[in-house]
Amino acid sequence: MEAKNWDPIVKLTHWGIVTAVIGNALVTEEGSGWHIWVGYGLAALLALRLLWGLVGPREARFGSFPPSLARATHHLGEIRRGEVTRHASHNPLGALMAYAIWAVLLVVAGTGIAMSGPPPSNPSAVSGEHDEHGAKAGGAEHEERAEAAEGGEEGEEEEGPLLELHELSVNLLYVLIALHLMGVVFESRRSGPGIVRSMLPGGTRR
Repeated sequence: MEAKNWDPIVKLTHWGIVTAVIGNALVTEEGSGWHIWVGYGLAALLALRLLWGLVGPREARFGSFPPSLARATHHLGEIRRGEVTRHASHNPLGALMAYAIWAVLLVVAGTGIAMSGPPPSNPSAVSGEHDEHGAKAGGAEHEERAEAAEGGEEGEEEEGPLLELHELSVNLLYVLIALHLMGVVFESRRSGPGIVRSMLPGGTRR
């Protein structure tokens, strides 16, 4: 069966999450206000995608690509035999990867939000930038965050496991992304570039 083009919400959440991950990995400073805001944006996009998996069009719904080791094993057999099957949604291996990435993103976002609390009204406040009057930006909010950061051993003990889990899940996310990209390249060479075109704005699968 010929696969259809992904709908705008799937494309928005996909590329939005990609942008957020790259932004917090390469642009923002860990623990800064911008890092926190980008993390909240990532969480919102992930929540939208998961909701869309329940109420969106058929190709975007979880029921169209349920996680299944049996189906993934069968798909591996097709690859070995050189068979190409068109899927209306993710192929079985792609489905497992999608669920794995979503699960890790939930941990990344959840632990990040648990450690940071609500996002600062002034994203620059956490990094300690100063305003035109020489006072630190963020005022009382910045002072509260600074006091929390200097809360002593008790605060460090509470944040320690969350921080370790956050960093571990981020590193695992990078591994999954690398595997995902390799899978996309492999599948594109095996069955054509439609898998990439279908996720681009205005693109369709052929």
